[in-house]
Amino acid sequence: MGSSLLFTGAEWSYDALARAYETIEPIALGELGLEIYPNQIEIITAEQMLDAYASIGLPLMYNHWSFGKQFAYNELLYRKGARGLAYEIVINAVPCVSYIMEDNSMAMQTLVMAHAAFGHNHFFRNNHLFRQWTDAEAILDYLEFAKSYIARCEERYGSRAVERLLDAAHALMDQGVNRYHRKRRGGIRWVEERERARLRYEEESYNDLWQRTVPQGAPHSQAERGGVRQERAALDLPEENILYFLEKNAPKLESWQREILRIVRQLAQYFYPQKQTKVMNEGCATYVHYRIMNRLHETGRLSDGGFMEFLHSHTAVIFQPDFDDPRYSGINPYTLGFEMMRDIQRICEEPTEEDREWFPDIAGSGATMEVLRDAWAQYRDESFVLQFLSPALIRKLKLFALSTEEDDTHYLVNAIHNERGYQKIRKNLARSYDIALQEPDIQVVEANLSGDRTLVLHHQVYEGRRLEDEDAAMVLRHVARLWGYPVTLVEIDAVSGATWRRHHSSYPDD
Repeated sequence: MGSSLLFTGAEWSYDALARAYETIEPIALGELGLEIYPNQIEIITAEQMLDAYASIGLPLMYNHWSFGKQFAYNELLYRKGARGLAYEIVINAVPCVSYIMEDNSMAMQTLVMAHAAFGHNHFFRNNHLFRQWTDAEAILDYLEFAKSYIARCEERYGSRAVERLLDAAHALMDQGVNRYHRKRRGGIRWVEERERARLRYEEESYNDLWQRTVPQGAPHSQAERGGVRQERAALDLPEENILYFLEKNAPKLESWQREILRIVRQLAQYFYPQKQTKVMNEGCATYVHYRIMNRLHETGRLSDGGFMEFLHSHTAVIFQPDFDDPRYSGINPYTLGFEMMRDIQRICEEPTEEDREWFPDIAGSGATMEVLRDAWAQYRDESFVLQFLSPALIRKLKLFALSTEEDDTHYLVNAIHNERGYQKIRKNLARSYDIALQEPDIQVVEANLSGDRTLVLHHQVYEGRRLEDEDAAMVLRHVARLWGYPVTLVEIDAVSGATWRRHHSSYPDD
């Protein structure tokens, strides 16, 4: 058995990493049926890992003060021992780039390769959200372009001007994504062309007798109202992607400023699928590394000591404190994702009568990997939980549902472990991963280009969740800086249509 071990000590070498990768690959691709992008694995230092943290995990990133601030904060906590570092960071790109820490032991390097280079890699390549919204083949080239373009802008227009623009754009990143595909019109340029065409027509068809004899009052006001409707239609309002709207329509922005807004918007769109698949992505990668590491141990390629080291790390990653534990801070996405993958395996291979009733299509099928690969490809966190969370796992994780009103002093337990409770718990948990309910629904509804150029935004208020006044004021100030004219934000109840509050911001001079 000793001669077949991939490694015998804690120290890693490049030859040992190559052997581990070559041994993992047939298990991942052959036994588990994974489909991956080509891999690029890089060994980095703790400082480089901190730098990757600061630049939101991307290998090439433009300069901005917030990244330096984040680096200094994380470094301070790390040096004081108040925070550890991730074992790896993986980039959704072609090739798929996995950064692994040089301080890892050889057992941990094997684990993180299985986790990142095969688990995350497969999920990136196959999940429909990533396939629809990201271009893995182009992202590295685009990042290189973005970094060099912004550096050139700093040289030409000054770092302060670029910094202020990026501050405003970053504040709007959550409102800078497309949530569904739509055919868009040409923005303000299209409006201006239509206006020029209208003026040409009026000049060519001008009739002095008509102008002197026909009353002008009422028709003029009707024309104005028609113009507002025409502007709204021309700008394709309402528009949920505020960064896109400002990039295309803000009257005072120069071409280089529009390009920087586009860069920030493209990055926001790149990360949009990751925000919706945290549970599934980490669950997929954790399940894959669990299967691979167990297989290595079963076949004598991983020693008992290496296997125990893996189990220690794996157990720590999926640890879930109970609700009354002081360490509890919500549901660990690694725990929920991994447990749901394992539960699907149990339902496929060793179902109970309850499983057959709840999951008749997969219970007892024996097709564990087929079911999992299909789920990894077709679902996001919300729909995955709603479809696959079982009563057995609800009991195992001791889940229950609470409800409370804003002025209540106590919580009410309104769903427990019974048939009605299972449905309610599953539905409530799924809703907690619905990004549409977690982020403000703010849309551009009016842009008065022919008048005072006031921009009007509406925030749809669901279940009484309004914006914090201070946050709304600060972000609205950024919108006004980009738009160049006054901006109004109206909070409207999504059900009744009643107005909660209006926020205003004039164009800031500072």
